[in-house]
This record gives sequence, structure tokens and C-alpha cells, in this order.
Amino acid sequence: MGLLERCKELFNTSNLYEVLGINKEATEADIRRSYYKVSLKVHPDRAPDDQQATEKFQVLGKLYSVLSDQEQRAVYDEQGVVDEESDVLSQDRCWEEYWRLLFPKVTMQDILEFEKKYKGSDEEREDVIRLYVQHEGDLDSIMASALCCTQDDEPRLCSIIQAAIKSRDVKAFPAFCQESAKKKKARRKRADKERQEAEEMQKEMGLGDEDDSLVMMLKQKQQSREKNFNSFLSDLEAKYSKKVSKPPKGKKAKK
Repeated sequence: MGLLERCKELFNTSNLYEVLGINKEATEADIRRSYYKVSLKVHPDRAPDDQQATEKFQVLGKLYSVLSDQEQRAVYDEQGVVDEESDVLSQDRCWEEYWRLLFPKVTMQDILEFEKKYKGSDEEREDVIRLYVQHEGDLDSIMASALCCTQDDEPRLCSIIQAAIKSRDVKAFPAFCQESAKKKKARRKRADKERQEAEEMQKEMGLGDEDDSLVMMLKQKQQSREKNFNSFLSDLEAKYSKKVSKPPKGKKAKK
């Protein structure tokens, strides 16, 4: 089975861009960033309950190899096909090692510096509006997916959304405008519980506020708040990771 067929089977689409949640006009940085986000969700170590996680992870590695190669991407864009006989797709590669080379560890200082620049930026506004539209105003999903976000940030995020609605940049979804007090209270209760669990875990592990190993603690906690964690650390690692040399190019696709 070829790469496109495997994408269709595992991700319900044979469009390589759609698998990563991007469009054909995506930049190299966009592709890299989106690849990290999606691959993180199906990484075998992070998705133990997904029996197809390993296969999905391998397919994503091959997909990224195609879209990150200028010649292969051009052929795919023009003809909608990939060269299955190319070295990139045919060689027996350890995709997990390749992934770790692309995305080395992020330090706590990286996280703090990024958060400081990100909050209140145009990039944050664009991300919040995108999530609002994507989740049709559901604040539970928006808060779980927003970057550098805690429950304390909810009023600030809501003000961003309200301003966009007022300026008619986005439509007013009932899920946002008519959210019940009961749902708001439940979200606050969950957040308080998670904060308490995080504090207890930090004490048990003997971590200080500035300890770089806090990143490790967040990774161990990811199963209970996977979406929020992935959205948070994935963008950071994608932003701060160092590029590695591309793998050898294979044969040019036949036209």
C-alpha cells in the first residue's frame, strides 16, 4: 500500500496537507510545525491506547519527508502523486530517531521567554480566533487547545473573541455567547483540580519553580490534559528546535 493510501486508511484523507491540518500554500516552517503537532499526538510513547499509533507515526514521518523535499513536494503539488521508489520512502529508517533529531529538548527558559513574547501578541490573537472558529465557540475545547493558557487566562481570551465578534471578523456562535453558568463552573472546577494535582506532583518530584525538569513533569502529566499539553509544548519545540540536514534525495518522480 502506498503512502497516499495509508494516509487515507489512517487519517481519513489522502491529501498530505489535510493530514497535517494545513493548506497547499503552507511554508516550510508551517509544515515542520504542523508535522510536530500531529506526530506528537500519535507518538507511540504518548498514545499507548492507540493500537495504530506506531503505524501512524511512521506514515507521518514519510509524509513529512515528501513535503520537506522541494522536488518531491513540487511533483506532489502538480500531479497529486508521490514517488514510492524514492530513497526517502523506500529506505528502512528509524522514524523516531529522525523525529528526535528534528525536535530536540526544550528548556524551561525557552518556555518562559516564549510565553512572555506570545501573550498579548498578534500571533496569539490569530491563534485564539482560529480555535474559536474551529471549535465553533466551545470554550472547553478552546481553553484545552490554546497555547500558554491557564484558567486564569479565560477572561483575556474571551475578550479577544468578543472583540472579534463585535468587529464582525467572526460569527457569534451560540456555544460561546450562550454558555451556561453550570458549564463555566464545571470548567473552573476541573482547572482547580488539575492545578492541585500539578502542585502535588511538583512537590513529590522535588522540583523548584525554575527547575528545568519541570518540563519533564509536564510531559508526565500530559495524559490527563493531552490536548492542552500538546498545543503548549509542541509549538515551543517547533519554534526553538534546530534544523537538521535533510535526508538524501531519491529519484525524481516520473511525470
